This record gives sequence, C-alpha cells and structure tokens, in this order.
Amino acid sequence: MSTRPSATKPTAEREELLTPEFMHKLDTLQVLSRKIFRGSIKGERRSKRMGESVEFADYRNYVVGDDLRFIDWNIYARLERLLLKLFLEEEDLNVTVLFDMSASMDWGKPNKGLYIKRVAAALGYIALVSMDRLSLYGYNSTLVHEMAGVRGRRSTAQMINFLKAIEFEGTSDFATAARRFTSRHKGRGVVLVLSDFFDKGGYADGIRYLLGRDCDLYVIQVLSPDEVEPELAGDLKLLDIEDEDVAEVTISKPLLDKYRSNLQSYCMELKDHCVRRGISYLFTNTRVSFDVLVMSYLRQRGLLR
Repeated sequence: MSTRPSATKPTAEREELLTPEFMHKLDTLQVLSRKIFRGSIKGERRSKRMGESVEFADYRNYVVGDDLRFIDWNIYARLERLLLKLFLEEEDLNVTVLFDMSASMDWGKPNKGLYIKRVAAALGYIALVSMDRLSLYGYNSTLVHEMAGVRGRRSTAQMINFLKAIEFEGTSDFATAARRFTSRHKGRGVVLVLSDFFDKGGYADGIRYLLGRDCDLYVIQVLSPDEVEPELAGDLKLLDIEDEDVAEVTISKPLLDKYRSNLQSYCMELKDHCVRRGISYLFTNTRVSFDVLVMSYLRQRGLLR
C-alpha cells in the first residue's frame, strides 16, 4: 500500500549514507560465507584449500613436478625423506548486493530508499576494506545500474557516489532482474537482496534463479512504518506508485485489520519460502535504525562477524 507524497524530494538525495564514525565501527567487521568459494585471486580470507600463503598447514610426500622451494630440507637432513610443506590458501570472496530501485522504494518516513542505500553502503564498505570483491546491482523491471567487481578501500568513494546517484523509478520485476543478474554475474559468493518485495509477479521465480547460481543467499525485506501500520481513514482513492493502478476504498477498522492480516501472511510466506530453501531471511521496517540492523541483526544472522 504505497502512494507517493505530494511535492516531496526523495530523502535519499539529501542525507549522507555513511558517517566517518560509523565507518570506523565497520572497520572491525567481515562478511562471512557459510560456504567456501574459490576466488580468482588471493585475498585476505582463509580457505580450507591448500595453497602458498604464510600459514603452515601440513606435510605431504614430494612427487615429481612439485615446486622444490617448498621441500622441508631440515626434515630431509634428519629423515632422508622429501616432504612438501603445505599452507592454508587465502582467497577473495565475491560479495554482491542486489537492491530494488523501483518507485515503491521511494516511500515512507523514514524513507525505504535511503534505508536500503545505507545498508548497501555499509555492506559494501565492509567488503571493500576486507579486500573482498564487491558488486552492486540496482533493479526495477530489469537490471538498471551496475558497479561490478571492485576491490579495496580506495573504491569507497566510487561506491558511495554510485549509490547516491540512484533514483527510484519504474515497476519491480524481480524475476526478470534475477534472471538477467544470473546470466551476467558469474562469480559465486554471498548475495544480499534488499527489497520490499511488493512485486505483482511474485518472488518465487527470482529466488529460484538466484539459487541456481549456488550462492550464499540473504534476503532482507524492508517496509516503512506507514506500510506496517497505515494511519488512514475515510473514502480514499489509492494510486499504485509503480503502475498507477487506482482503487477507490472506504477505510474502516475491519478493512485495516484485514490489511494487517494479509500483510503479515504475505511476509510469513516469504520467510517460510526462504527458510525451506536454506536462505537467511530478515524482516525490518525503517523505524529500526540501519546501524542496529548492520551491527546487531546481520551479525546474529551470521552474515557478519
């Protein structure tokens, strides 16, 4: 139930996404994956694979063709056996944020659009300072904005400017956007989806496409307090903010009760759909401070430590 307020400048254009003080707190965090993914270059994340980092793991017998530099000559001097030193390999993690930039996200007090930009910026910053590989994709009816495969703290300003420039417009088609994403984004890793999931096409197909990439998937549903507990009364003409469908209704207590019940059922169905498929689901409304969401809730869900 989203209608656009008259003559209101999008809040997301007027406020900073991350403060220096909050970024300092984020410096201590790291994105986690419940799976181990092999990156294309070595990063700062310890893997269960054996490689050539500085941390010793084990020995194995030398075989012809092995690098002679990793033979332990001290053991050879004592035992006359050629043993090769093995080390824990460190590798990068792909961290992707797929966020809804349809018109319905530019709504509510606090504004949903600003909220998801801040969450995306926080997750992006954590990934960058951890030397993970970060990709951001904004979608409505398809993928519209893309910043893919950036690394390192120096990319922070680029990420912030990218998110600030996003405008919320168009209709949401999660399935089409997810299908387009999976055809273009080949790296596996952690994928975080930020949306209100008010999509007339539903969410099931989009989630199925993402799971087909064998990613570590997190879903965050973001609503505004106005949507959770609408304060409406009387005879109203409701305009769909995305496709301009019109409905004339008389707001009464039984109708509001039915709306709340339907909304709760819809959110629970989305949660159950995710949980049954091993997806971490989190519901929040924008009254919850986004820094609490990041520093507390996402750590409890195992996305951050």
